[in-house]
Amino acid sequence: MEPAPGAPGGTGEGPSSSSDPADPGAASPPPPPPRQEQQQQQQPLSRYESQKRRDWHTFLQYLKNHKPPLTLARCSGAHVIEFLKYLDQFGKTKVHAAGCTFFGQPNPPAPCVCPLRQAWGSLDALIGRLRAAYEESGGRSESNPFAARPVRIYLREVRESQAKARGIPYEKKKRKRDPSAATDASASASSATVAEESSEAGGGSSASAPPAAGGTSSATSGSATSSAVGVRPDGSSSAS
Repeated sequence: MEPAPGAPGGTGEGPSSSSDPADPGAASPPPPPPRQEQQQQQQPLSRYESQKRRDWHTFLQYLKNHKPPLTLARCSGAHVIEFLKYLDQFGKTKVHAAGCTFFGQPNPPAPCVCPLRQAWGSLDALIGRLRAAYEESGGRSESNPFAARPVRIYLREVRESQAKARGIPYEKKKRKRDPSAATDASASASSATVAEESSEAGGGSSASAPPAAGGTSSATSGSATSSAVGVRPDGSSSAS
């Protein structure tokens, strides 16, 4: 009778523990993480990036629905201005007409029939996001329609007209100087002036000051002292 494989003295090799699927100690590769966990591990987009993507999708949809349809390569500054005017129907800012009694009043006391428009600040921020999205999508900066000169002129006209109609000037805020810095600068200037005046005064007094000991003044003083003191024949002196 031949010995069973794996038995003592047998010629067969016993099963390996690493290849035994029933062995609880066998090493097995970890399962791949689900796709949802991978998406959650990705860093979420910032508010600016999310808004930029929505704006870019809205503009591309506008070009698609345009009659006739437009491609991004054929888009110009004039088409961008048309897009901004198209967005005015979704605006929420009251812009008074020139004939309105509330024209130029920032806080009108009663409602009026003037239309709602997109605020200049919203349009300016929108153009900035679309200009960045255009170049991120492979567009060249020199052919960027959102940076075209007509678009800048249009935004400036919207800013000026809305400023007059709403009575709210759109001006850049000037930086206020720090009062402590201004005081320090004034004190430093005063100290420098005083030091300069003192230097000039010191130079003039040094010119008129008596010379040091051993000079002409000392000799003159010695002469005056000699005249006041008599010298005796024995070499002693006596005061006159």
